Amino acid sequence: MTLPADWLEAPVAPPDASHRLRELPSVLHVVAFPRWKWPVIRQCFPGRTLRFVAAENIPPDARCLVLWGKAAVPQGAAPDAQILRVEDGFLRSVGLGAELVRPLSWVIDTRGIYYDASQESDLEWLLGHATFSPALVARARALRERIVASGLTKYNVGAKVWHRPPRASRVILAPGQVESDASIAFGASGLRRNMELLRQVRQENPGAYVVYKPHPDVAARLRKTGVDEDRALDWCDAVVTDVPMDVLLDSVDAVHVLTSLAGFEALLRGKVVTCHGQPFYAGWGLTTDRLPHPRRQRTLQLDELVAATLILYPIYLNGEGRGLCTPEQALDALAAWKARKGTSQPWWIEIYRFFLRRFIGVR
Repeated sequence: MTLPADWLEAPVAPPDASHRLRELPSVLHVVAFPRWKWPVIRQCFPGRTLRFVAAENIPPDARCLVLWGKAAVPQGAAPDAQILRVEDGFLRSVGLGAELVRPLSWVIDTRGIYYDASQESDLEWLLGHATFSPALVARARALRERIVASGLTKYNVGAKVWHRPPRASRVILAPGQVESDASIAFGASGLRRNMELLRQVRQENPGAYVVYKPHPDVAARLRKTGVDEDRALDWCDAVVTDVPMDVLLDSVDAVHVLTSLAGFEALLRGKVVTCHGQPFYAGWGLTTDRLPHPRRQRTLQLDELVAATLILYPIYLNGEGRGLCTPEQALDALAAWKARKGTSQPWWIEIYRFFLRRFIGVR
């Protein structure tokens, strides 16, 4: 899809979804989405008719299919059907997607999906080709500064306080991921295990104070623990779980990741980031990269990365379920949501997680 020039260089506010997706047909077939996501996907495509179908029931005349993540294109799809891939955005919610918390942002990709380094996504295309006007960069900088000042991250979970050890001269964070996640399968061609990452960090930094943070889905026992993850203290100095990511990022000197979004969140806060995989934010001159990025030949400034990632690429959803909104409006809603919910977990959360594990399963 050719992206309109007015979308790439919008000086004040991002155009609505009709600009980004105006070439889509009037009818979209949404394939194998769970019912709880139906109202959200409807909100993403105002003015379009959405038909929800199982993968085995694709009509031969379906011109545009909406798939979640890296779901396989159904066998019955027409060869020339357009494929849209949908995933969680980068400022998502107060609470975990694995807990079915409604999102404030999704991404819709016409080429691939941002965590699949094997092919160009819309986000990579933007990072490699978009013109970042001074007004757009200034807007991105203001957005970044608000995110950092508000302590916002993707999930905004965690209740405990963590303090940097007073005698530690260098503190490194190694955030864990869900090892079965598609971002590792399609974005990590070298190290693929959390403990492989942790061992590598320890080997390279024998004198550093190394902190390991398991993925919050794993800590909540909604996703499977990684291989040997119970032995993390063999290679790090501390394992922290119920600590907000922004608190940790503010307290460390550097972050080492496979493909974790925590690396992007660390860049927002001016931290040194080393990538052992190929996340979307690597290869643009802002990170130390252990793997090559042959398609990514452009050097970007931080706020150009922010402009593409947080302004031009995602869809932001009105928190009341009424259409789309701007990144700034979503940020307002997210900050208010976080302030309203606070840091303590509700009394019923473990009961709720028990039923999620029982009926949805732990993957």
